[in-house]
Amino acid sequence: MKRLKVGRIPFGNLFPIFYILERDFDCSDLHFVDGVPSMLNKLLRNGEIDLSPSSSIEYLNHKDLYTYLSGHSISSRGKAGSIFLFTQKLLSQMDGEIVQVTNQSATSIGLLKVISRRFYNVRLKLVESSTPQRGNNPFLLIGDDALLQLKVENRGYKIYDLGELWYEHTGLPFVFALWIVRKDNIFGEKVKIFNNFKSNLDKAKDIALTNIRDLASLTPLKQFMTQEEIIEYWNKLDYDLTDKHLEGLKLYDSLLEEGDK
Repeated sequence: MKRLKVGRIPFGNLFPIFYILERDFDCSDLHFVDGVPSMLNKLLRNGEIDLSPSSSIEYLNHKDLYTYLSGHSISSRGKAGSIFLFTQKLLSQMDGEIVQVTNQSATSIGLLKVISRRFYNVRLKLVESSTPQRGNNPFLLIGDDALLQLKVENRGYKIYDLGELWYEHTGLPFVFALWIVRKDNIFGEKVKIFNNFKSNLDKAKDIALTNIRDLASLTPLKQFMTQEEIIEYWNKLDYDLTDKHLEGLKLYDSLLEEGDK
């Protein structure tokens, strides 16, 4: 039986939606593939999965290859709560600084480049790593790693939320991830499964967002966050995709330089 191969990011930001999707809906036609955004981007590009919540920059780089699910994203209108630059200097004073950056998300790396260059007139030297060193050099973390870092000693560090910086300078949402779909994989023999998945995902999102408090007691984030901290984090996120989101995405695309993509 043909199944729809769906990427699944194992970060706490998507836990509510995936949990409800698997609990309340028939997923027998789906095959979930776990991975960080950068890994799922590659699998999508190579045709090894059909769709995934993946880096928005992956869509911008390959619009001919992909479409996206309407009404769905991982975005922020202000603080994102898990995309942080940790630094001992003001960002405006960091020209030429080496910054260790996570290799898990190309979108966040691109956003740091845009913010530093366009809004603060500084150019950073970014060094990608699967495990950015938490030393004297500045470092960028995303997702659960960023949330966990907030729980350790950060004395002396300034902590910049990139979603907040973007919103302060543009007034627009920032789209970190889209539900990206390979055009060639879903308009053939899997189209019925895909249409059913889209309908179920719409419902799962609505159910999840109205049951945040209950879900906060189930997520693995509870290992190092309180229930109220988890709820506050999820409430910062924006899972919609409106015209304003697309306007923000278009602006981000226009501010990226050729070497950023």
